[in-house]
Amino acid sequence: MKVLKELKVGDKVVKVIQGDITEEDTEAIVNAANSHLKHGGGVAGAIVRKGGYEIQEESDKIGYVPTGSAAITGAGRLKAKYVIHAVGPVWGEGNEDNKLKSAVLSALKLAEEKGIKSVSLPAISSGIFGFPKERAANIIFTTTIEFLKGAKNVKEVHFCNIDELTASLFKEEAEKWEANK
Repeated sequence: MKVLKELKVGDKVVKVIQGDITEEDTEAIVNAANSHLKHGGGVAGAIVRKGGYEIQEESDKIGYVPTGSAAITGAGRLKAKYVIHAVGPVWGEGNEDNKLKSAVLSALKLAEEKGIKSVSLPAISSGIFGFPKERAANIIFTTTIEFLKGAKNVKEVHFCNIDELTASLFKEEAEKWEANK
C-alpha cells in the first residue's frame, strides 16, 4: 500500500492509495458490484477470492440491487469487517454520471447508518463497466468530499486503486481540491 496523498476535510481524513483494496484495514471496503451481486471479475472477484465464498453467499441472499444503490455484507476473511456493494452504471446505458454519484452516495450513506468510521472506495464503474477513468475519479472524489462535510460517523475515506493510472487520477483530484479549497 502506497499513500499518494493525504488531505484533511474538516475533522475527516482522506487518503489516496495505490494498492490492493482487499488488503485495506478500513472498517469497510466498497465493492464495484453488478446488480445481481455476482462477484466474478475485477474488484468483486478479488474480494470473494480473498475474503471467502461466504461474501458471495450473503450477496445471493440479498439478490438484486438496482444501479445507483448499495447493499452490505460481512467481509469474510478480509481485514475489513464489511463489504459495501455499490452498483455503478455500465458506460452507454444513459444518465451514467448521476447513477455513479448515486452509487457512491448510497455506499457512504450505508456506512454512515451502520456507524462505520472508515471506508475504502475503488474507482466504481471504471473497469469492465467502461466508465471513463478521469470522469469517474472526478465524480467519486467530489461526491465523497461533499458527503464528508455532513458525515457524523464516517471519519476516514481511502480512494484505493491497484493500478498506477487510476490511483494517479485520484491524486490529481485531491491536489485540485486542495488548491481550490
